[in-house]
Amino acid sequence: MAFRKLLTGWVVAGTACVLSVAHAASLSDPAGAPANAQLAANAPATHAADASRSNFAGGPLGSANVPRLALDDAYLPVVRADMNAQVIRVPADAAGDVTLETTVYRPDGPGPFPMVIFNHGKIPGDPRFQARSDPLSFAREFVRRGYVVVAPNRQGFADSGGSYQQDGCDVASNGLGQAADVAATIGYMSKEPYVDAGQIVVAGTSHGGLATMAYGTEAAKGVRALINFSGGLRQDACTGWQDNLTQAFGDYGGKARVASLWLYGDNDSVWSPDLVSKMFAAYRDAQTRGDRPAVTAKLVDFGSYKNDAHRLVGDRDGVKIWWPTVEAFLASRGLPTAVQYRVATQAAPHGTGYAQIDSVGAVPYVDQAGRDGYRNFLKQYPSRAFAVSDSGAWSWAEGGDNPMAVAISNCEKHSSDPCRLYAVNNTVVWNNGGTQTAQNGDGGDNARATAENDNADDSGHSLASR
Repeated sequence: MAFRKLLTGWVVAGTACVLSVAHAASLSDPAGAPANAQLAANAPATHAADASRSNFAGGPLGSANVPRLALDDAYLPVVRADMNAQVIRVPADAAGDVTLETTVYRPDGPGPFPMVIFNHGKIPGDPRFQARSDPLSFAREFVRRGYVVVAPNRQGFADSGGSYQQDGCDVASNGLGQAADVAATIGYMSKEPYVDAGQIVVAGTSHGGLATMAYGTEAAKGVRALINFSGGLRQDACTGWQDNLTQAFGDYGGKARVASLWLYGDNDSVWSPDLVSKMFAAYRDAQTRGDRPAVTAKLVDFGSYKNDAHRLVGDRDGVKIWWPTVEAFLASRGLPTAVQYRVATQAAPHGTGYAQIDSVGAVPYVDQAGRDGYRNFLKQYPSRAFAVSDSGAWSWAEGGDNPMAVAISNCEKHSSDPCRLYAVNNTVVWNNGGTQTAQNGDGGDNARATAENDNADDSGHSLASR
């Protein structure tokens, strides 16, 4: 693999890929609604794969030569809510001196399973302070379908070794440098016995989308599909950064080896629709001029998403927008799409009838600041949650994978007493003096609505508390 870390000898201060991580999370099954998407340019070529096998490869139905079935989830094996997550160290160089903090999610069983690599974005500031990549909503949809999901933190991010190289204003070089870590991750994970190295998908969001498309110029043989969620690198300190970004995608398009799906929204806070059109056109035009046969590329405009389309892939609510399009793309590449597992999830507690959702005065224990906080909570998008404690601490959270857990966790940072949920979405769930228990989720087991039972990382959430 010829990817290298390329240095130009200088770094522009203040340049960053602006990543708005997802904010909204549905508390019900997100994959049932159709996508609101407009398809543009070059429908994908259909590969004549054996669908009866590819749709179940690696999972509990892997050896069954049967057509795709619509099975009731009740009959499917259950995967734990954490999706058997493990944090491992992946060597980024041949000597193993630099390693990447990497989270692996996988179904139960020996496999081999198809593999998805998820490449994170970059928030402003020092990337070492960025939280470990933990794309729960994304991973859940693929684990349900029998995939291993691997989320590496590239060099210089979170607890990974090495350092982040900006490469000045050279976006194309930056992307290729990031792609070196993607290549190292795929090379390492492809040797694992539970991974099917012949069925690999590479996906990424924002800066990770740029890295994904850069990786496609020299992808490993088993990589069958690239998925670019709102990809790019915004460098406001660089003159003509939009042209630099467009040229980078043009460079990648001329060398592309793998079919790609691009998903962008109209109200993205980072990229304008006009810039997205130019980036995609540069990629496609370069393919027609290159000396390689053009590979399939499809741009999907999914319209506006809440207050920022850049949030889409990290939102559990966003799954119902992106999954149907991704499912069709994967199927066209001969990759599995059938649901093979249930993943245990925490559902919202039942409504109690304690008060109407808009009755601000009914919220117990809180002072005037807490009532103002509740008014603000009522303005947020579902999915949302509001938590209080007997001592008057409160917190609301909107978005991410589980706002209930985040609201409780953040509330308890300010309280000596346990916090409980008062409202979830549009329902008051307060049980005065009682214990809250979540409804049965996909796993069938009751889950206490507390931070210990789900990922309580508040990164990527809108939240407020006292």
